[in-house]
Amino acid sequence: MPPMAGLLLAPMQPEWSPRIGWDDLPLRVQAGIEQILGDRVTAATGQQGGFSPGTADRVRTVSGGRAFIKAVSPQLNEQSPAIHRKEAAVTGALADTVPAPRLIGTYDDGEWVALVLSDVEGRHPHIPWRLSELTIVLDALLRLARTPVPAALENLPTLEKELSEAFNAWSRIRSDPPEDCDSWVLRNLESLEGLALSGLKDLGGDSLVHTDIRADNILITPNNTAVLVDWPWACVGSSWIDALSALINVRVFDPMFDVESVLQSHAAFATVRPDSVDRVLAGLGAYFTDAARLAPPPGLPSLRTFQRQQSEAVVRWLRHRLSNRPAHDRDAQATAPKHPPGTMGT
Repeated sequence: MPPMAGLLLAPMQPEWSPRIGWDDLPLRVQAGIEQILGDRVTAATGQQGGFSPGTADRVRTVSGGRAFIKAVSPQLNEQSPAIHRKEAAVTGALADTVPAPRLIGTYDDGEWVALVLSDVEGRHPHIPWRLSELTIVLDALLRLARTPVPAALENLPTLEKELSEAFNAWSRIRSDPPEDCDSWVLRNLESLEGLALSGLKDLGGDSLVHTDIRADNILITPNNTAVLVDWPWACVGSSWIDALSALINVRVFDPMFDVESVLQSHAAFATVRPDSVDRVLAGLGAYFTDAARLAPPPGLPSLRTFQRQQSEAVVRWLRHRLSNRPAHDRDAQATAPKHPPGTMGT
């Protein structure tokens, strides 16, 4: 366990990146957004959460209309405008049955990109998570998994392709371990690499996958339903990956939460084999561990800290799962062999 990791066993609160607000937008961008709304904006309230440096404002118009505005330019972060364009394309094609905001319109002058979305009345789940709200979210993810992929989104990338390089990250860590790398990880790198590589096949499927499920990308409505926001990374893949991501987020903020009981009882995981969970956790652990040591992207100062927290949550959970499984079951999971029998849990 890395230094200070024991302090993370207590519930924690997120640290988000700072954002600009509506008043910081150039007048031409404000005017373009107001043209989409068909009315003048009279009030804007910035929202917390996420890592984009752009706006995230709930706005109200002269006539009382409401909308949600997110806008960014390459001066804030070079990649963010392209991400906003991807989100607009995905959100605009989602079926009405998908629990997501509706796209009202998009402003794009080649520099600034703004999405004008329906304003969802709701709040983020409590942090640390509560079981009642986690159940609401998993119910929504189960409905999403059962919703056919719209024809307009049939060319979305597959989750297996999108995460192929990420799931290969243990080899990079083996060649150049982070200075603070978990000692259990270092002892079991070859086996973790085998698990992660074999886990790529577990990502396959024909479901629409959000791929970025965490508390700040979810709104709980007054009717106790969950709405999923921020869709730029949508893929086609396994029906249960989003639900597993929700459990990882739960453990990030509360390592003592009994996610295993949820994994065994909720219908979102009805078709999941335990070894598939282990393999995908190994792949995600590789991705988060490798990404966390990179320099923060411009305008996103807290991203690497959050990825480090995700890495610690995933590795701790995977270690617990493997240490509570018979050695012969653990050995059978990895296609790339390599640890002496009985060492994966140590």
